[in-house]
Amino acid sequence: MIGTVGEHRTVQRAAIVRAVLLFGFWTILAGVGVADLLVGVGVSALATRVSLHLLPATPRRYDPVAAARLALRFLRQSVVAGLDVARRAFDPRLPLRPGFVSYPARCPPGLFRSAFTAFTSLQPGTLPAGSDDGGIVYHCLDVDAPVVSQLATEEVALSGVVRHE
Repeated sequence: MIGTVGEHRTVQRAAIVRAVLLFGFWTILAGVGVADLLVGVGVSALATRVSLHLLPATPRRYDPVAAARLALRFLRQSVVAGLDVARRAFDPRLPLRPGFVSYPARCPPGLFRSAFTAFTSLQPGTLPAGSDDGGIVYHCLDVDAPVVSQLATEEVALSGVVRHE
């Protein structure tokens, strides 16, 4: 049950944003015919209600400047890491010591941690492989590389964009 006016506005804003996005997605898939739009309104309303039930709206603060910096950082690191992975794959003299490392994540299990593992899974050379004792287990191409410190830097960068509680 919604208690305060602020909570009500948060839910309203989330419902409107989700409904618009879902309806937009529907029109991309189904088209803009009259029948398609009518069905799309109903489907979007139902999907919005389900999404609010499955992932309740919570107040979140996003920093668009930090998001742009993170996107540029991600792009640069992806290119550099991708080139490093390709170089290791084609040159047998380069070190390749695959294995697992445990990263002691600062964030508790939940939505932010899921976003963090999804974000780090996109970067070449490391892949989230599970969890242990509150940490996240990563498979990496070189266990001697500073994987844990790089992950800590990524967690801080991501938390600058999406603040978690």
